[in-house]
Amino acid sequence: MKILLARPRGFCAGVNMAIETLERAIELFGTPIYVYHEIVHNKHVVQRFRRQGVVFVEDLEQVPPGATLLFSAHGVSPQVRQVAQQRNLKTIDATCPLVTKVHLEAVRFAREGYTIFLIGHEGHDEVVGTMGEAPQAIRLVQSEEEVDQLEVPDPDRVACLTQTTLSVDDAQRIIARLKQRFPKLVCPPKEDICYATQNRQEAVKVLAPRCDVCLVVGSQNSSNSQRLCEIARDAGVPAYLIDGPEDIQPQWLQGAQAVLLTAGASAPEVLVQRCVQWLVRRYGAEVQEHEVRSEDVTFPLPKQLRLLELEGLTGG
Repeated sequence: MKILLARPRGFCAGVNMAIETLERAIELFGTPIYVYHEIVHNKHVVQRFRRQGVVFVEDLEQVPPGATLLFSAHGVSPQVRQVAQQRNLKTIDATCPLVTKVHLEAVRFAREGYTIFLIGHEGHDEVVGTMGEAPQAIRLVQSEEEVDQLEVPDPDRVACLTQTTLSVDDAQRIIARLKQRFPKLVCPPKEDICYATQNRQEAVKVLAPRCDVCLVVGSQNSSNSQRLCEIARDAGVPAYLIDGPEDIQPQWLQGAQAVLLTAGASAPEVLVQRCVQWLVRRYGAEVQEHEVRSEDVTFPLPKQLRLLELEGLTGG
């Protein structure tokens, strides 16, 4: 058996930034530290932080007044920020800059009087945060079929945004349908789906046809990981989303000569390597790493955290 190990895979710059932010905050303030939503959508990452004393909440009423609160990589609505301020919480914003970009676009389009079509998945943390920027102006669109049901005040003043972790192909199909229905649709000059999502999807597109099975390391609530499975299946390759080697079912691999192994943008590399070791031990698999795109993107830590670190160093 061969293992085709996809590159790029695993952590993106936004996830790295969010995780490092929480680690540094623990060093600075100790625990408990509170995080609104899971810091990233990965079971192992969340469990590791819980063991260190981090408390993940879905309601700010669970956060004691004056406590330290970190906003997750997925972003939050202005209403959440307002409640945090009212409760005198010391907030650190670990929102991915690419998500922040979508929030700013939503604010701008709403201010200019556009109806905004947000392509995304209902209930996803990122979508909830983005819609909170302009709830009266945004319409969530989840499929091509929903486009036909849309009614807007002015069909000539409409704009389109997307969740950053969508399937590129699915988003493009919905945008194409929107443009058919609304010829004057305005889209941002640079698309919203993030570079890491696109790169990981491209790697699966290139490598899946060479394989018999695809294993994607990632948690069930990770949108971008789910999309990687869908892309492999669209290529006719059975694909399975796993949190680690304990989830691999031997019957999936029966007769497989080549296995594609990749990971969603919130999955730690240590889990990928555990899967590799499991496959090597059980099947004597040969590992071949295939780089489809190179990545060198990094994001700085949040300004609030850097200021707090500086205060600590200077005794301010």
